[in-house]
Amino acid sequence: MESGRARTRTRTRPRLVPLPLLVPALIGLAFLLLPLVALLVRTPWRTLPEQLTSTEVWEALRLSLVCATAATALSLVIGVPLAWLLARTDFPGRGLVRALVTLPLVLPPVVGGVALLLALGRNGVVGQWLDEWFGITLPFTTTGVILAETFVAMPFLVISVEGTLRAADPRYEEAATTLGASRFTAFRRVTLPLIAPGIAAGSVLAWARALGEFGATITFAGNFPGRTQTMPLAVYLALQNDPAAAIALSLVLLTVSIAVLAGLRDRWMTPS
Repeated sequence: MESGRARTRTRTRPRLVPLPLLVPALIGLAFLLLPLVALLVRTPWRTLPEQLTSTEVWEALRLSLVCATAATALSLVIGVPLAWLLARTDFPGRGLVRALVTLPLVLPPVVGGVALLLALGRNGVVGQWLDEWFGITLPFTTTGVILAETFVAMPFLVISVEGTLRAADPRYEEAATTLGASRFTAFRRVTLPLIAPGIAAGSVLAWARALGEFGATITFAGNFPGRTQTMPLAVYLALQNDPAAAIALSLVLLTVSIAVLAGLRDRWMTPS
């Protein structure tokens, strides 16, 4: 009994952090927190309600929410099947396909915007045919914003859902097919409920990434108020003319980011 208590005290004893590790760790923490603290300190709290109720802010916020939600919905429609393909099937070049799917995570967003222009612009590889055959022009439109945000945000959803699919037991799907269900019915009735937490987490991450997208959006869709000017673009424009408005807009995006982290705390912020 006494030895068991001793082992318990040993396990619960706080660990001492070596000084050579503690100092750079605190410096790193301060480096990450200092800009956020500065944003809060310099926020014009007295004029904040006036800044946030302006027509330009609400228009940019509305457009950001609509486009980020639409980009997330589009990512769900095409991203979940893509994640299932990567997790549940074996085909030649699967590793290459996975690398290409995750490429937008490390690709500079401006380069992504240029690539979208070359593909879907009026003279692009596909865009020229869309314009000639159907009269559809995607760049510098609200639809262009949604496509740009989908391009940079969908990999977050695919990675999250693929990881959840790999962790799920495939024997449930196999049992459903042996009982007469088609592969699609098994996916809809069995697989989707199993991976719902992964889909939810990936959707939130994709939505947050779409909401904060800047480089690909301004390159492919431009910065037209009421049509393509999202919150990050409004921050960039306001920083040149009205720093107080830029700080207020940044505070809104910071609040959204904190809310996303709070919503994902059970998945990403708890020890295993």
